[in-house]
Amino acid sequence: MAKSTPTEPEQRHSWSFAPRFKRNGFGWRSDLPIQRIKEALTEIKQVGKKDPVLAAEGALLLLGKLSPALMNVDSSSGALGSWVNRAIETLVPVIATAPVTLAVRKKWMQKVWKALDEDEMPYLELLGDFWGELCAAPELAAQWANELLPTLQTVWSTTAPGHGYFKGTSACLSAMLAAGRYDELLALIATEPRPWWHTRRWGVKALLAQGKRAEALRYAQEKAGLNDPTWQIAEVCEAILLDSGLADEAYRRFAIVANQSTTRLATFRAICKRYPHKAAEDVLRDLVDSTPGSEGKWFAAAKDAGLYLVAIDLIQRSPADPRTLTRAAKDFRLRESDFATGCALAALHWIAQGHGYEVTAWEVQEAFDALIAVTRASGGDVQQAKTRVQSLITGSPAQKFMQAALKNSLAN
Repeated sequence: MAKSTPTEPEQRHSWSFAPRFKRNGFGWRSDLPIQRIKEALTEIKQVGKKDPVLAAEGALLLLGKLSPALMNVDSSSGALGSWVNRAIETLVPVIATAPVTLAVRKKWMQKVWKALDEDEMPYLELLGDFWGELCAAPELAAQWANELLPTLQTVWSTTAPGHGYFKGTSACLSAMLAAGRYDELLALIATEPRPWWHTRRWGVKALLAQGKRAEALRYAQEKAGLNDPTWQIAEVCEAILLDSGLADEAYRRFAIVANQSTTRLATFRAICKRYPHKAAEDVLRDLVDSTPGSEGKWFAAAKDAGLYLVAIDLIQRSPADPRTLTRAAKDFRLRESDFATGCALAALHWIAQGHGYEVTAWEVQEAFDALIAVTRASGGDVQQAKTRVQSLITGSPAQKFMQAALKNSLAN
């Protein structure tokens, strides 16, 4: 097949993924459609290495097929939605950077709009955020802004009945931004009857596009509602300050909120990576101070940074997962004996105090064995270690359970 040129009409191509995305073609399970999405993205990217225009046509085809094919899938876990968003983020640059004429791109944008407009679930909402990028030319973005603006103005009108919703809201705002209609965009956002961050973020982008960083920072923090995503707002504000060379202010005001991740360790790593000039111990201290009463939950972060004394201090102040502590005691038995000893004792202490999810007798024994192992490896007094264990068990909420679990070990 000859390589398509920027002026060629759409060509016929047998896409392997196409027949796999039939309307209502998937059952309720999400694992198969996710796999099919991965396969389709791989196929499109492979074609794009040789023929970017053909790859863009494949991307358009997939976007048009996604929502109808996924109608019956149970997406309650969020995994499918995440993969659809990932697909959109992958396909947008494929379409946006393809070297085609304005006339061809106009036809393409009509296809994208059809996919978005007919998206019932909805799965393709994220497409609107990339409308200006997909237009690839300010004049086309301006045309789309003109096309979508009247409907959005009607929906936002104070006289509009009910709570209007327009699928093209983000697309309109994105198109206005790409067209350079910054003041008009800001004025439009000011008319939204129920302001929220999803809309106001476009005002921030409009101000940044004009080089008005201070105004953008203030704008981002204005009118923040109870339901606005504070971490997203903090993320934008942090980026503005970092781009302005104000790293210390960015750290002080926004780093902790902006870099929240799925685990405390991931949060710690994210902040350290973004602020390499900050000492890891200082970052950890600020994170610990931000969650009073949960000091022990930062144990993994302290251990990861090699701050062993700090880690022990944290798990002495509040509970940590006994399993995590036992594992650390075993892993560091030969490298950091004092640290390993502290971890094993803390594991037993918090089990004795009733912490840990469904702790078994075997896990109690494992923590005890870890303590004895590090004691022997470091030349310590095993009997003294047993005495310490007995003392922390005595009078504890889990005394009977732990005495039974360690009956033989403590007696020997």
